[in-house]
Amino acid sequence: METQKSFILKETSLSNNCPECFSNSGLTLIFKQKIIDNLLYTSNSKETMCNMNCKNCNTEILPIRWTDDIERVIAYQKLSLILKPKTLKLKPLAWVIIALDLIILITIIVVITSITSS
Repeated sequence: METQKSFILKETSLSNNCPECFSNSGLTLIFKQKIIDNLLYTSNSKETMCNMNCKNCNTEILPIRWTDDIERVIAYQKLSLILKPKTLKLKPLAWVIIALDLIILITIIVVITSITSS
């Protein structure tokens, strides 16, 4: 079973007006990078998510409510994002499978060489 988690890459305060309460001091933009996590490994993906919240009215600003000015600021902020490099961390189950494969491979090689040398 694969679950999707994420971590915060960048959190920025914006000076644009909130589409809900029209305050220009409470908008925060949060970029998150997704993490792929399953039984065998954990890995950073190249996908990012973007969330916008207003701290004054405590609402999440959905993309349908973004103004042209907000979209331009988000496009600019996306250009300045530095993604964490793609990594791959194997879990213990993956190491067990690799070890068993190596043992089976070594056993097959030993059996074949002992048969051919006789």
